[in-house]
Amino acid sequence: MNMTESIDLFCRRLEHEKGYSVHTVSGYRHDLQEFASFHDGFDSLQQIAAGDVRAYIRSLHAKNGAATVARKLSALRSFFKFLQREQLVQHDPLSGITAPKIGKRIPGFLTVDQAFLLLEAPGDEDRFKHRDRAILELLYSTGIRVAELVATDLDDLDLSTEMLRVRGKGNKERLVPVGGPAIDAITRYQKGERSELIIAGIDKGKKIDDQALFLNNRGGRLTTRSIERFVTKYAQRVNIQIPVTPHALRHSFATHLLEMGADLRSVQELLGHASLSTTQKYTHLTLEVITEIYDKAHPLTRTDGSNTREI
Repeated sequence: MNMTESIDLFCRRLEHEKGYSVHTVSGYRHDLQEFASFHDGFDSLQQIAAGDVRAYIRSLHAKNGAATVARKLSALRSFFKFLQREQLVQHDPLSGITAPKIGKRIPGFLTVDQAFLLLEAPGDEDRFKHRDRAILELLYSTGIRVAELVATDLDDLDLSTEMLRVRGKGNKERLVPVGGPAIDAITRYQKGERSELIIAGIDKGKKIDDQALFLNNRGGRLTTRSIERFVTKYAQRVNIQIPVTPHALRHSFATHLLEMGADLRSVQELLGHASLSTTQKYTHLTLEVITEIYDKAHPLTRTDGSNTREI
């Protein structure tokens, strides 16, 4: 089996057995094909040696950051472990090769005031203000990924119990509570604009996606890119000075929960993280919050005079 055939087999396994999304599988395929192209193809998988991998990594460092190099190396590592399990290769050319160190990046997030400003940004000048408000409210209320929101169907949301069924990474499902303001916003959207969007799609002769919760102006399912565009638009409208994306709302959701005292494991479940270590990057409490907690908790700093000691 040559490199192209083995990549196809690996990607099919990711999609059908692992349940990876089309987007994720496409990313793996791109990275693996880039590796194959760098060496202009291989006559045999057995020819690939550690030196070939190191040469490829050196070329990546010339035009990519450490995070990108690490991601591409991770794709290769998963690929060769798969080949070994299938007994398509006898050796692992990545054995002994370490990934580059990546500095910890603190995720961007909004303050509570900024989040509220953003939620209230859609107005009468916006054609589908109720839909857009409902999307912003749901992103902030649940912390779901934008891809998860796009995939949400009508029957995933139970308005009576205020619970949302979310299909996350690896096709894993979880239940997430939805706050009252988000429920109210979605109800307003469903009573008016959603029907208008369906009629607009029919008038244009488009195929209607009657299962999707959120629709575009052709009656089809919204895309992640379209949501990213209007989130940025509304953030600019209310003069938020930091870059704002749907993922920033996810970060804000997690940060604000932790600042209000939620425990890390609960937030992990809500976010759909497989590992607690992934959730820990959200524990970047602001200096003001840390100082306030310290002042209230430490015996030497209590203002009521209790549990203090004399020097």
